[in-house]
Amino acid sequence: MLIKEFFAMTEEFFRTQTASSRIKANIVAEYFPKYCRILLTKPQKEIRYLDLFSGPGIYQDHSHSTPMLIARACAEDSALSKKVRLLFNDNRYISELRENILSHFPGGTFEYDPVFGNRTVGEDDKIHQYLNREPGDRNPHPTLLFFDPWGYKGIDTLALAKFLGHWGNELFLFVNIKRIHAAIENNKFDDLMKALFPTTIGKIKVDRRYKANVHERLSLIMDNLANEFQEAIPKGKLYHCAFKFQEEDSAATSHFIIHFTKHSKGYELVKQIFYDFDNIGATLERDGVYAFDAKKMYDAQNPLFDFSEFNISALSRQILSTYKGRKISARKLFEEHQVSTKFCGSHYALTLRKMVEEGLVSARFVNDKPHRVSVLLTPDCWLDFK
Repeated sequence: MLIKEFFAMTEEFFRTQTASSRIKANIVAEYFPKYCRILLTKPQKEIRYLDLFSGPGIYQDHSHSTPMLIARACAEDSALSKKVRLLFNDNRYISELRENILSHFPGGTFEYDPVFGNRTVGEDDKIHQYLNREPGDRNPHPTLLFFDPWGYKGIDTLALAKFLGHWGNELFLFVNIKRIHAAIENNKFDDLMKALFPTTIGKIKVDRRYKANVHERLSLIMDNLANEFQEAIPKGKLYHCAFKFQEEDSAATSHFIIHFTKHSKGYELVKQIFYDFDNIGATLERDGVYAFDAKKMYDAQNPLFDFSEFNISALSRQILSTYKGRKISARKLFEEHQVSTKFCGSHYALTLRKMVEEGLVSARFVNDKPHRVSVLLTPDCWLDFK
């Protein structure tokens, strides 16, 4: 009965693409080509995109999901079509996906033919062995993994962290926070929660009782999830940034997509992409996440409250605290400072221009070219803090 209900839910899900699903797909599809171009600043034999829960690729309403968007981005880029190998897996829809991919991108479109698998994540030994390989000195196939399970079953934090240990590997993890929130208090799901929170599930169960509201409890869960990944990485910094999705029929949060990378350039990139798709603009100093609310797309009578001034004010205070009395290029300041905040390049540019207006810093360009704005995040823009 449960299997029949599950299949019925997945059939319903792939009938019509929701606004949130479209944003999720576009975030990953926007990120992957730029991730590849960062890697291709050095010679690479092959770059991989791995989706372990691919789905059919096309909804019944003809909307394209992540696999089709990724494939199109690679097909339309001459460099990526020669360097990228697409790896898709789905234990139910893989035949439909293969047909959809090959009908739009026939043989010869890519240097490396796409690979299609129908294994069950969490039960298949080969997937488990692949994720748990020991990192070597080099990684001949840097890979972006999109891990989007139905709910949370199959998420093995230690295995995913081992995958991240390989040079160049990155992860987008999509989680149903509502289901996780409920499962934490249900002993029936202890094994699944232990796989998700291998060292902190007991602490989470205790600490969540002292949180005043759902927002604080969800923040507790997401903070501990990020910390589990960081603790499981044997050495080095692991950057993470999250993007939340509001329910389409209520004010509650339904899902998060969280990105993990070991490189500051990936962290810089994903924050900018999250910013571009954020239609709420919640205060990052308080919430620490970007957000999308489908209801805001249709609510013309209730325009968004502009949180940009809060973000500018918060970032301005942080910058002054660190750089007061110093001279530094705008690019160097951004590269130094952004690694410890959730603010993206657009936040820094807007904040520094506001600080120039307020007389907190002076800016000059040393390349003798005319500029329409007072600050650009370039090596040629120099800042002198009061």
